[in-house]
Amino acid sequence: MRILAAMSGGVDSAVAAARAVEAGHDVVGVHLALSRAGGTLRTGSRGCCTIEDAMDARRAADLLGIPFYVWDFSERFRDDVIEDFISEYKAGRTPNPCLRCNEKIKFAALLERAIELGFDAVCTGHYATLVDGSEGLELHRASDNAKDQSYVLGVLNAEQLAHTYFPLGSTPSKALVRAEAAERGLSVAQKPDSHDICFIPDGDTRGWLAEKVGAEQGEILDREGEVVGTHDGAHAFTVGQRKGLRLGVPAPDGKPRFVLEVRPVTNTVVVGPKEALAIAEISGERFSWAGAAPEASELDCEVQIRAHAEPVPARAFVTDAGVRVVPDEPLDGVAPGQSAVLYVGTRVLGQFTIDTTISAVPVGA
Repeated sequence: MRILAAMSGGVDSAVAAARAVEAGHDVVGVHLALSRAGGTLRTGSRGCCTIEDAMDARRAADLLGIPFYVWDFSERFRDDVIEDFISEYKAGRTPNPCLRCNEKIKFAALLERAIELGFDAVCTGHYATLVDGSEGLELHRASDNAKDQSYVLGVLNAEQLAHTYFPLGSTPSKALVRAEAAERGLSVAQKPDSHDICFIPDGDTRGWLAEKVGAEQGEILDREGEVVGTHDGAHAFTVGQRKGLRLGVPAPDGKPRFVLEVRPVTNTVVVGPKEALAIAEISGERFSWAGAAPEASELDCEVQIRAHAEPVPARAFVTDAGVRVVPDEPLDGVAPGQSAVLYVGTRVLGQFTIDTTISAVPVGA
């Protein structure tokens, strides 16, 4: 196949490209410039898509003997990922920018251009596997559960899966990938993995949001609507947060309180006991299937609400209007805006953005 290898400058994408070359494919490497600040520097494991990353990707491509290009996707990244992140926080939701980047950039904008240029597939260093099923291509978890990235790939549809290539999915561990990189002479063999949000390299999400969204003082309420404190901007809070609340009124039972809800329209934050974070039901209107859609409108599955959360057995109810999921056990700390990915065994069925949550603990209980 003609393969376009997305090379981030990290060890995973470098080894993935190397395996594609070794498999006999016609491979071209490309690094995505996602920031207009071309001189941005990397700080250890913080940040990605920096000038150092582009240089690391070029060195890997040179070693592999493949053509290499840098494509400017910064405008698309700003519109589809950064602005989406800001607007979601303004709406009181907690988005996943990595998932949105996969959906809008790597497997939409990049894949579209790749197909236009005659490539058969885009190759990435994601840890996930593709399986030929009875009804078409299926997306499955990687062999290494610790590195599995199928959650952030749950937004891919059947057409996108047909043009993807994940050479690392069957690798038992990341240590083996690093060892292989060293054997191949790749300089990124011991390069730290990127953490946090790539466009907030200093990790100060609250400060970054305050600058982008603006800070306005508001009230912190308990579940009964009583004022128990004030804040400097509702956008700075996320569901499940305990620290930094600065509450002026202690809970009647003296126990810590947690953020239960963020209400951007009224600029208020609702807090309550840890027990109230237990969620008995989630639902959302924006959903997609990773491959063939299930025939049944009700199905047993597992639901995962964060990239590294444990999947929970559940019952899903599917209609034209959206998806509703009732877990066998309450989910902990779910925030609107998160993605819920549905699995059957290792297979990814699809995903939806959580719009509504129902607490397992009624107010006053």
